Amino acid sequence: MNLVWFRNDLRVEDNISLYNASKNDTQIIGLFCFDPRHFEETAFGFKKTEKYRTQFLIASIFQLKENLAKYNIPLFIYLEKPENIIPRIVLDYEIQSIFSQKEWTSEEKHIEEGIREKLPDNVKWQTNYDQFLFHPDDINFEISKTPEIFTVFRKKLEKYITVRETTTIDFNYSQDFIKNTTKIPSLIDLGFKDFETPVDTAFPFKGGEEEVWTRLEDYFWKTKKLSFYKKTRNGLLGKNYSSKFSPWLANGTISARSIYHEVKRYEKEITKNDSTYWLIFELIWRDYFKYISLKHGDQIFKLKGILNKQYNWSRDKNLVQQWVNGETGKPFVDANMIELKETGWMSNRGRQNVASYFAKELELDWRIGAAYFESMLLDYDVHSNYGNWMYVAGVGNDRRDRKFNVDLQAERYDPQGKFQRMWLQPTLF
Repeated sequence: MNLVWFRNDLRVEDNISLYNASKNDTQIIGLFCFDPRHFEETAFGFKKTEKYRTQFLIASIFQLKENLAKYNIPLFIYLEKPENIIPRIVLDYEIQSIFSQKEWTSEEKHIEEGIREKLPDNVKWQTNYDQFLFHPDDINFEISKTPEIFTVFRKKLEKYITVRETTTIDFNYSQDFIKNTTKIPSLIDLGFKDFETPVDTAFPFKGGEEEVWTRLEDYFWKTKKLSFYKKTRNGLLGKNYSSKFSPWLANGTISARSIYHEVKRYEKEITKNDSTYWLIFELIWRDYFKYISLKHGDQIFKLKGILNKQYNWSRDKNLVQQWVNGETGKPFVDANMIELKETGWMSNRGRQNVASYFAKELELDWRIGAAYFESMLLDYDVHSNYGNWMYVAGVGNDRRDRKFNVDLQAERYDPQGKFQRMWLQPTLF
């Protein structure tokens, strides 16, 4: 029997682990663990995963379970550490092979090592890079020589490397003899209270594979908003100023390859312009930070970053809390921080500004800001989060060490003050 361990690849369509596990006639069972450590407080004082991403994850697992059931593949779900569960599953179901997405950051590697130590020697384990646009086996440079400058990275790949085709499975298994009584935990089970997101949120969507394909259908094919993406992508209000794919990409309910090939189909059937290219451009940025983390390893989590650059960072708790609460006195910063606190979402433009203000104006330890984003953001992705924070803080891939003028940014991107008025009390703006 084959076991597919789902991590941040919560989809049936274009899932390499699932595809490889299905190549023979061996029965498949799926597994997902709600790791208790993901809902605990970190060293920086924030829950590792707050309520917004937790709710999104629960919805994603519900749809994954339903979609796997269409192929008679049961999904076992546990609120336990994978190191404790997987060895038991292997013994109980006589698992011959495990299939999972390959991870390389320290926490994920540590968990995998803990599992391997407890497995019988005869169990095979196949891991696959499955979160890239350009697969590491296909690129034209060694990972250790990944270009540090994004433009160089992009130009080496976009015209020379073919994006792999997507995969699908098309068969059913018998599962009469497999009993699955496991249940998906609720928000309350995971330590949260039920809540309602404000109706004004720019991300009014739910988690899950069906949800993201509905969003893609709407953004591409029904409204054709993709044709105007480059012009609207720096917006702040409403659900359609950007594609909003990032939360689904982050937990793998859709693959970057699937989005890429849909863009290419759109270019053939509707139009090809700067906006269609720019969505692919953003997928390349996502790949870039994954390759940077592959190259530099745990250096992306260290105070001096990949540049090993020393600054006099502060850890003033009062300043951190003012930033978190949207009480810095800078309306554009505060509005974005309140949006994040109330919805789990913030625009790309907002993120750049609040992070720059945190690191360059308040001169606070950038890792605290990164930890808060990790806790709150619906679309938290370890590589993009820490890559972007290093970049903004001056210890990453931006050699120019730029600083955002948040007042000028507000004038440019919120000239009428609509966004700031939405999230700030009238007395504060």
